[in-house]
Amino acid sequence: MVRGRKILLGVTGSISAYKAVYLVRLLVQEGALVKVVMTPSATGFVSAITFATLSKNPVLIDLLKDEKTGEWVNHVELGAWADVFIIAPTSANTLAKMVYGVADNLLLTTWLSAKCPVMVAPAMDHDMYHHFSTQSNLQTLKKNGVTIIDAGKGELASGLIGDGRLAEPGEIFEKISAFFFA
Repeated sequence: MVRGRKILLGVTGSISAYKAVYLVRLLVQEGALVKVVMTPSATGFVSAITFATLSKNPVLIDLLKDEKTGEWVNHVELGAWADVFIIAPTSANTLAKMVYGVADNLLLTTWLSAKCPVMVAPAMDHDMYHHFSTQSNLQTLKKNGVTIIDAGKGELASGLIGDGRLAEPGEIFEKISAFFFA
């Protein structure tokens, strides 16, 4: 049950970012309050206006809202607002930055200050997914309390068939729903 729950969705640069659009739609249809934080590279795959329209909230991309006034997005408040922070898709790049505490964009500064549980749904090509560094990063995050939504198997953007597909939006939705029943 997600009705009335505050879901913070992080979207990273991945061809599978389009699936996050469907996830937002599912969450909102079921009564969740959704805010979306995108990495700058994610905007090359799906526009912020799409997420803003479906979530009924402005999409957050940069720490600084207005250079002239100095208005900024308070990542600490954003991380405290959410009942759960789900990053889907989570690129190999973002996974590595999460493990090492790199804070070079709004999504990562929010992750570092999040007070709520965090889930990641990796998405990348088969070889990247199975690379020892990616697997090590996933294990480190899991060991430190981050819920991992396993990547699926199937046709990948490269044309290969293998592991690394972002889990389907319905599956991610079910994992989020199950979290609130645990």
